[in-house]
Amino acid sequence: MTDPPNLDLVNLVVSDMEATVAFYRRLGLTIPDTDAAFQTHHRAAQVPGGVDLHFDSTDFAHHWAKGWTTGARVVVGFKVASREGVDAIYSDLTGAGYRGLHEPYDAFWGARYAIVEDPDGNAVGIMSPVDPARRSDAGFP
Repeated sequence: MTDPPNLDLVNLVVSDMEATVAFYRRLGLTIPDTDAAFQTHHRAAQVPGGVDLHFDSTDFAHHWAKGWTTGARVVVGFKVASREGVDAIYSDLTGAGYRGLHEPYDAFWGARYAIVEDPDGNAVGIMSPVDPARRSDAGFP
């Protein structure tokens, strides 16, 4: 067997590129402007950690994925440096009008966690580092 695949890219197909770019920039990502003729169809965020995050318009998606349809579900997860950072980012994004899907809470696995919806309805998880002292019963097997 060959080596297992490594996660390399998360690609979100978006209906409004500028709204998406504004959301992820507000989240704190760097998304450079590109060729003006093409940037309404493809953008790439500069993220640390070795996994790329790209955004493609629905029109462009049909060029590289002939069978692409809407309705795909995804949670894009972002780690932040502190528990307080989760609360601050959630407050900033929801205060700017983005829909909160789950308010910040102390998750059973020991992290502070919240979920906000991006302009296309994708869930964006915001998570602090795990603190083993804060782990609790999950409430299910």
